[in-house]
Amino acid sequence: MPEFTMYQVDAFTSALFRGNPAAVLVLDDWLPEAIMQNIAAENNLAETAFVRPNGRGWDLRWFTPVHEAPFCGHATLATSHVLAHELGIDGQLVFETQVGTLRVDRSNDGYQLDFPSFPPEILTEIPAPLRAISGTGEVKAFRNFENMFVELADEQAVLDFVPDLPAILKLDPLSLVITAKGDMHDFVSRYFAPLAGIPEDPVTGSIHATLVPYWAQKLGKPNLSAFQRSSRGGHLLCELKGDRVLISGSAVTFMKAQIYLP
Repeated sequence: MPEFTMYQVDAFTSALFRGNPAAVLVLDDWLPEAIMQNIAAENNLAETAFVRPNGRGWDLRWFTPVHEAPFCGHATLATSHVLAHELGIDGQLVFETQVGTLRVDRSNDGYQLDFPSFPPEILTEIPAPLRAISGTGEVKAFRNFENMFVELADEQAVLDFVPDLPAILKLDPLSLVITAKGDMHDFVSRYFAPLAGIPEDPVTGSIHATLVPYWAQKLGKPNLSAFQRSSRGGHLLCELKGDRVLISGSAVTFMKAQIYLP
């Protein structure tokens, strides 16, 4: 019976039971996709990351409980933490992924993630499901390749938002991000991805590849403090640098376990 080591890491936090948990398996080579999907479903976390060496760096894939994801930030941070902190790998980590090359460096406070920027596509015609979800007459909305984004009036509106998950499912194949200017941070957000088996994601690095260029333009500055206002919460220090988005955050290991596969 094959045996593998799996780590569970809380990402975008320096304290356990905060931030966003992700599972990480470091492999010699990919397992069959059905097995990787079953492991992710068994974990029932927002993401399970699988990483293997490729001779130049690492290949990285992410799976939600229901499908493979094209892009995930918090599980990239979790994977970097496992490689650097648990396995003692020094220097910059370079990952090849579906969205291109991602680079991660150790920093004094944790890790800095170097992601591609996905600038917002402003919506002039608002889809009816999105208008119904927002519950407001005038909707400020934009999108990228995997999500719809709605700007709400203020941080309290983000906190008070009650997601209508069946309505969000009608955005298929996209998920929903809500955001607003923050009180103590430059902006806040929440993320709902029921199509991916994630009613609400605690902290989502990938959405900031679009939120950062949006708020950088709106606020007129490249360096931004962001907070995801889920029940677990997570702080992200962000910078728009040309066509890249830099995101800094911490991570902490919760669990190391042996798993057994058929």
